[in-house]
Amino acid sequence: MADQPGTRSVVVIGGSALLLASAAVVSFIGSWEGTGTKVYADKLAGGLPTACGGLTRHVTDTPIVVGEVWSREKCDAEMGKALVKVQLQLAKCFKVAPPQSVFDAATSHAWNFGAPSTCASGAMRAWNAQQWSLGCRRLALDDADRPIWSYVKTGRTLPNGQPEYKFIQGLANRRKAEWQFCNTEAR
Repeated sequence: MADQPGTRSVVVIGGSALLLASAAVVSFIGSWEGTGTKVYADKLAGGLPTACGGLTRHVTDTPIVVGEVWSREKCDAEMGKALVKVQLQLAKCFKVAPPQSVFDAATSHAWNFGAPSTCASGAMRAWNAQQWSLGCRRLALDDADRPIWSYVKTGRTLPNGQPEYKFIQGLANRRKAEWQFCNTEAR
C-alpha cells in the first residue's frame, strides 16, 4: 500500500516500508538510460519512441513523439510518476520485504523488461525465498553462468518458428551493474 496519489513516497511490503522512486534508483536508471530531453527512436527497442530516462508508452500515458524536446521539469515529473507505477506493480510480486537495493534493482530490470517479466523471473523466485544474493545474480546470469536478459529480437524467425535473438554487450553490462547494485544491501 502506498501513500495518497501525488504524495507516494513509500510502499509497505510485509510490514516494511520501501522508498518509491528513490534517489538511488533514479540515478542508476539515468546512468544507463541517459537524461537527455529530446525524444528519440530507441534502436534496441525497434524504434520505440523514448523520452528522458527511458520513458516509453509502456510506462507512461503521456504521448511520446520522436523529435519533441521536453523540459527537464516534465522529464523529472513523468519519470517520477512512471517509476512509482512500475514499483507499485513490482511490490505486488514480493511475498517478503526485500532490502531497498533489491527493490531498486528489480525496478531497473522491470524498467527494461516490464514488471510482469521481472515478477515471473528466476530472480523474483529467489527473492521470495529470501535468497537475496542469488536473486541479484539471476538478473545477469542463469544457473549455468550464461548471460541472461541481454538479448533483443532481430526481427527474423528461426527455422523452428521461434524468433531470433541477438546478444547485446551493453545489456549484459547493465545486467551485471544491476547485480552489483542489487547486492549492496542483499548480502
